[in-house]
Amino acid sequence: MESIYYVMTWLCHRTCAHCYEDRFRPYYGDELAAVVAESTANMPRIIDHFPEGMTFEDSGEKPGMIILAGGEILLEAVREPVLYEGIERIRGRYGRKVRVIVQTTGDLLTPKIAGELKTLGVDKVSISGIDSFHAGLETVEAQQALMQKCANILEDAGHDAHFFGATPDQWIGKLWPRGRAWKNGLSTANLADNFCNQWSGGLNFLETRKKGGEVSVDPQGNVYPCCIKTRLPLGNLLEQPLEEILAGKRGNPIYEAISAGDPSRMGLEHGWSVERFLEKSRVGDYQNLCIGCDAFHDEVLSNQGLVQLS
Repeated sequence: MESIYYVMTWLCHRTCAHCYEDRFRPYYGDELAAVVAESTANMPRIIDHFPEGMTFEDSGEKPGMIILAGGEILLEAVREPVLYEGIERIRGRYGRKVRVIVQTTGDLLTPKIAGELKTLGVDKVSISGIDSFHAGLETVEAQQALMQKCANILEDAGHDAHFFGATPDQWIGKLWPRGRAWKNGLSTANLADNFCNQWSGGLNFLETRKKGGEVSVDPQGNVYPCCIKTRLPLGNLLEQPLEEILAGKRGNPIYEAISAGDPSRMGLEHGWSVERFLEKSRVGDYQNLCIGCDAFHDEVLSNQGLVQLS
């Protein structure tokens, strides 16, 4: 398949107001030990249950990519036992037949870490924190300074670099109705903003041989059709290989609708017309398809046991 977005840890050094996941935050004491232990213990089995091959068709056979992220995956507590060990495991399994991308907010990047990532075989470092929601980066000048610092470090280490953030001109600029972004009323997405029908949404997640297919995996091994994350997972990689999980969803109208980028049709066989789905997508004056997807999972899938929680 083209892409797996593997969130390796909940641990982060920030508690950003716009974050889509409440569990991305600092942890201390016993909580820190537990979060690190979970990521460390689960990582080998999760990677072992990735597909046998990480390629896809796009005018020929091309290598897919595995994006390794957090939280903040460069934090010392998880950098070596989770990230570095994970990269070595991926390279041992696939060799160079997959691209490995590390995603970080950027402020913890150092020449030493960049060099270590290069030695481990990382193809690209993606800097995701270039926006005013991150403390210390409220101004354009501060954002540009961080980008220049990271660019210099990465160039010296021989890395390709990629910069993005939650800015109006970016694909996540309107913010997903999730986590702290939702609680803080920061999402400006409306019904016309179909996050499902784009990269890192559900689009093509079942079409693993085609360009554009991606799934998201969390530190507990739960698999989702999108980075945004449906209310309930598709399955769990601690229990079942990814290929088996996806094979079990093909042909199911619920998941085929998500994969087609048209979530409003996911409930047709369960008495949810498109009109009903759109109405369920409304909370007060806010209306977005992700809300309807959540409602369908809560009211139909959970009650009918069609998705097993991990």
